[in-house]
Amino acid sequence: MYDLIVIGGGINGAGIARDAAGRGLKTLLVEAEDLAGATSSASTKLIHGGLRYLEYYEFRLVREALRERTTLLGIAPHLIRPMTFVLPHESHLRPAWMIRLGLFMYDRLGGKGPLPLSRGIGLKNNAFGQPLNDTYKKGFTYSDCWVDDARLVVLNAIDAKERGAHIMTRTLCHSLMAGPEGWAVGLRDSHGKDFSVTARMAVNATGPWVRQLLDRCGLAHDKTPRVRLVKGSHIVTMKLFDGDQAYILQQPDRRIVFAIPYERNFTLIGTTDEEFTGDPRHAAISENETAYLCDAVNRSFRARIRPADVVWSYSGVRPLLDDGEGSASAVTRDYRLDLEHINRLPLLSVFGGKITTYRHLAEETVNRLHEGGAWTATAPLPGGDMPDGNFTAFLKDHARRYPWMPEQLLYRYARAYGTRMDRIVRRRTHIGELGKHFGGQLYEAEVNYLIRNEFARTAEDILWRRSKLGLHLNPETVMTLEQAMPDLL
Repeated sequence: MYDLIVIGGGINGAGIARDAAGRGLKTLLVEAEDLAGATSSASTKLIHGGLRYLEYYEFRLVREALRERTTLLGIAPHLIRPMTFVLPHESHLRPAWMIRLGLFMYDRLGGKGPLPLSRGIGLKNNAFGQPLNDTYKKGFTYSDCWVDDARLVVLNAIDAKERGAHIMTRTLCHSLMAGPEGWAVGLRDSHGKDFSVTARMAVNATGPWVRQLLDRCGLAHDKTPRVRLVKGSHIVTMKLFDGDQAYILQQPDRRIVFAIPYERNFTLIGTTDEEFTGDPRHAAISENETAYLCDAVNRSFRARIRPADVVWSYSGVRPLLDDGEGSASAVTRDYRLDLEHINRLPLLSVFGGKITTYRHLAEETVNRLHEGGAWTATAPLPGGDMPDGNFTAFLKDHARRYPWMPEQLLYRYARAYGTRMDRIVRRRTHIGELGKHFGGQLYEAEVNYLIRNEFARTAEDILWRRSKLGLHLNPETVMTLEQAMPDLL
């Protein structure tokens, strides 16, 4: 008998499992596929307040998100890093006074934090203006943070496991029934074998499938919230500009598109907002979305791109709380926790939400199910326990510790694993001691670590969710890894 079963291994489910396990609850997390296998690996990779939400008067949501931005930067300084955003001004879309007011509020809603305040800049003689078309004369800069979204999910799951939770990936929940002894949960493993567990409490954190699970198990009713499925797509091209800054581009339809430095050699561009029907796992970018994102770049940058220049794309389906708004862009990014008691057994379903506020959502969820002190705001995520949260000092120290390691590999390990990179490198003194070299930056020592400690089971898990090495490796290297996986598991 478990105290709590969490169904869904996205960012909300993993965060809830971590929080619950840390409060001493016997917790089980089940995920039908891989951790972060759907929406939670398909975001724009930002920890941000959501500047554009101010236009929809979502002040509470923005305030909460900005405060969480500071919190998450503190507990995961390796995985989350500050980033400067450049907003070129287009007066016919939004007047300068409106942008200044919005940025003034954005700077202050979250309270005093470690990031630089916004400011106005001239673009003509500024390095930030060099990649942009000559039509832009002035703009604004402000601060937010970047994150590897899928790794954020995995780190929460690792911490949950280390605090006593049981994590089952590739385990489908096919039934949920309130029985005399607790929730009877029917599960199916990757081999098609059915089994069941019981739990005193259940959380439905299945994202786009949240309402579908309730409907299938006969647990929905007239007052059960509904979700609105909205697809967001991104494209990746070769690097369009130099520098660590990102750009936020206003569009004629009043949406915004981000252009973000990505994986050293690339630029990430997104996102779109399209209504979606069908299986969220099969979401894919449309020709119209690709054209829209290319046009957004071509309107603003000197560099021109075509659909043929896209080296990778991905799409995710956001399970937004259906608030009746007509436009997909205007649908709230807030969340609702729907708690019901069926035969006196608590069932809490998570509707909506965004990656930035996952920790707060998880804390609120567990608070509603269990008495006990909240703790996750100050406890570092795995790898984040570096002195004073100073990533730069940590990186310099490890460059001295491992002088034989190539600079780019060292940086990637430090960013992805933080202090836990030592568990991969151990006492090795030569790069050849990292084991078989699959190609690029991928060595056997890292693959073994991901299998043993981070729930990785396939080459795709390793190349596209535990890392983004899939962007850098050739097909032969990928095939070599796929062929090696059965012997490594």
